[in-house]
Amino acid sequence: MRKKIVAGNWKMNTNLQEGVALAEKVNEALKGVTPNCDVVIAVPFTHLASVNAVIDSAKLGLGAENCADKKSGAYTGEVSASMVASTGATYVILGHSERRQYYGETSAILKEKVGLALENNLTPIFCIGEVLEERENGTYFDVVKAQIEEALFELSAEDFGKIILAYEPVWAIGTGKTATDDQAEEMHAFIREILAAKYGEAVAEETSILYGGSCKPSNAAQLFAKPNVDGGLIGGASLEAESFMGIVNAF
Repeated sequence: MRKKIVAGNWKMNTNLQEGVALAEKVNEALKGVTPNCDVVIAVPFTHLASVNAVIDSAKLGLGAENCADKKSGAYTGEVSASMVASTGATYVILGHSERRQYYGETSAILKEKVGLALENNLTPIFCIGEVLEERENGTYFDVVKAQIEEALFELSAEDFGKIILAYEPVWAIGTGKTATDDQAEEMHAFIREILAAKYGEAVAEETSILYGGSCKPSNAAQLFAKPNVDGGLIGGASLEAESFMGIVNAF
């Protein structure tokens, strides 16, 4: 049975004190309840150790929003996978559309990041998805397939089994637009077919595929009801404990 997961991606929001306070609110909301999914918050690098100190890791997973594609060395301003792991974080978001778009991250770079994350026992939440032009010109299946194949398909089946995928229709991030639940299901089912062809049905069936495109408390239950949608990678709605928990409770 594959895991259901709701992961918050705070992006470049909250200062340290605000971030710790938000993490404490989410942690408090999880006390005494057993959600029907795993709950993760991915926070800015500056927050990781402080947030780890105030949350119950049995209830709330902690992740970074990125890591470097190098192990260590003269890379001023970069944060390595081992540095992330040393804070107590156990997840890392890789390949987010904003990293691809604004910082030129390629499949070759992401392949290195995935390898380093796995070496340091971090669970990658690996993002894939098409921009509006690719959705409109009908190449979106090819785009997503290439993103997966180029960055991940050199992994063994065992290592691939440690990956969480997150499909983000880039045209639906921060725009208020949302892919319909049918559009999300169509892409998630397609992704699972690609995985089955490469790694077999068992791996494909066990891989969690999250939806990451303007998921809110108002549409989460409808999205999560689809058989191939295993949860959400949540942006804006994760910045308030109440709205984030509304999505967690959609399971």
